[in-house]
Amino acid sequence: MRSAPSANSDNSPVLTRFFGVFRYSKEALRLVWTTDKRLTLLILALTIFAGVVPGAIAYVGKLIVDAVVLAVETDLPEDRWSVLQWIGVEAVFVILMAAAQRGLMMANSLLRALLGQRVNVMILEKAQTLELSHFEDSEFYDKLTRARREASSRPLSLVTRTFGLVQNAITLLTYGWLLIQFSWLAVLGLVVAALPAFIVETYFSGAAFRLFRWQVPETRKRNYLEWLLAREDYVKEVKLFGAGDLFLDRYRKIFETLYAEDKALTLKRGTWGFLLGVLSSVAFYGAYGWIGWSAAVGAITLGGMTMYLLIFKQGQSAIAASLTAIGKMYEDNLYLSNLYEFLDEPIITHDGTATSGLEPGDGVRFEDVSFVYPDQTTPALDQISLHLQPGKKLALVGENGSGKTTLIKLLTRLYRPTSGRVLLDGLDLNEWQLDALRDRIGVIFQDFVRYQLKVGENIGVGDVANFEARDQQVAAAEKGMADPFIDEMELGYDTQLGRWFKDGRELSGGQWQKIALSRAFMRKQADILVLDEPTSAMDAQAEARIFDHFRQATQKQMAILISHRFSTVRMADQIIVLDQGKMIERGSHEKLMQMGGHYAHLFEIQAKGYQ
Repeated sequence: MRSAPSANSDNSPVLTRFFGVFRYSKEALRLVWTTDKRLTLLILALTIFAGVVPGAIAYVGKLIVDAVVLAVETDLPEDRWSVLQWIGVEAVFVILMAAAQRGLMMANSLLRALLGQRVNVMILEKAQTLELSHFEDSEFYDKLTRARREASSRPLSLVTRTFGLVQNAITLLTYGWLLIQFSWLAVLGLVVAALPAFIVETYFSGAAFRLFRWQVPETRKRNYLEWLLAREDYVKEVKLFGAGDLFLDRYRKIFETLYAEDKALTLKRGTWGFLLGVLSSVAFYGAYGWIGWSAAVGAITLGGMTMYLLIFKQGQSAIAASLTAIGKMYEDNLYLSNLYEFLDEPIITHDGTATSGLEPGDGVRFEDVSFVYPDQTTPALDQISLHLQPGKKLALVGENGSGKTTLIKLLTRLYRPTSGRVLLDGLDLNEWQLDALRDRIGVIFQDFVRYQLKVGENIGVGDVANFEARDQQVAAAEKGMADPFIDEMELGYDTQLGRWFKDGRELSGGQWQKIALSRAFMRKQADILVLDEPTSAMDAQAEARIFDHFRQATQKQMAILISHRFSTVRMADQIIVLDQGKMIERGSHEKLMQMGGHYAHLFEIQAKGYQ
């Protein structure tokens, strides 16, 4: 495991770093404002009101004590009634203050829910614009994880602290106006006593943030181990191999390492916080003695002493709260930098505008296509050229890692060639409008998704424009040969699949593949069908039926088949053999067998396995 970052790992000037992160405050304010203007204005109004009222309560408290002293001295009824009147005024202020605080709590709670949804949607919307390569990059996943963790709460936290700072500033202005009548040194003492705690808290906020960023990859590993031990699609194999204790031990060790780092930071933070809290208490009781002595020698009234003690104590709290708020705003800005670092991830947009090709009916062409994965040096595909005409069937054969699935990713424009061109109907795929291109293609990948949705929805997701079109779902299921077992279900196409939700029904591997195959048939306009190991979970007899049916159902469509079963690929008009990204053989089954090359060798090996 990597060593934890030191608190001084960033050598840039402290003040530059401190004020630099506050650039996200403006973005947070804009985000909160555009989420709900009325709630934002309500919070601002209640904040200002809550900032004024404490000073008024403190001053009325002084008037109450002075009125009591006067009533005792004069023993007049009107002076006694005056005491009750001022108490009534204070009660009104206290009730109004409680109402303002309750209103702030409710408004913040509502805005927090709205803002959390807004930020999560922003993150997911951004994710939809990124390339497949982003999601195959571990560093990107760290960035995504950092963005999602606490990102939904930090903008509101930042704005709430900003409003709280405004509230405390208003309160301090009223307190300062009252306290300065006693002594300006008392005001200075308030500020000086709170500064050390502020500096240390800000320092530890930065240290906590750097530790958070460093811990993200390890936290993801821990979450992954938790999935392995607790999800139904992993747990059966983990139990079978007896790997549970191994993974649980790793889970514990990662936690122990992370906990040790958090513990060290927490203890340092708490110790320094206590020591500096003692300094604040010493300052308060020094002022307490000063004010008490002044009252004892008659320099101020008893009511004045009560007011000054109250506003000094509350003023000290307000200053500490203000400085803490600034420190926490610094921390919030640090975490918001994660969100905007993700949202500012550059998007490579090469989406074309064409919805039809220059040579309709020409089909698919690969012209000297090569592709190298990011951070790799060896080509996954090396100068591939082929032509697939309408109505023809192409099979891709080769060992795992030979480039078969990569070729499909280029055809569906999940990736772009490093060199060469892929064309559809005579037009480079980069010139096609992405939606128009993908409407032409129906795909079932080997690692297809088993959606925890209803049967009809599982099929309908293959064409989101007709997601709930039952007639189209039924037609697709017939082509995918899923309709027999669907019809046997009590709820038919409304049957919940998977075990994640109530009344869910699990399917066999072969049945799931037929659902996925049906999904590929959902797009009526698709004239290219891609099947990546579509029958790997089926027995040979079921596979033969599937492909006999498939050939009949796709007479006018182009089809690309990837399979390790040579009984399947024999149906193709053209078979291409790939090895380490290179095309080493091409031809029909009969031609390749006559050549006696790599394909013939693999076919004979597999044929012996059936003898």
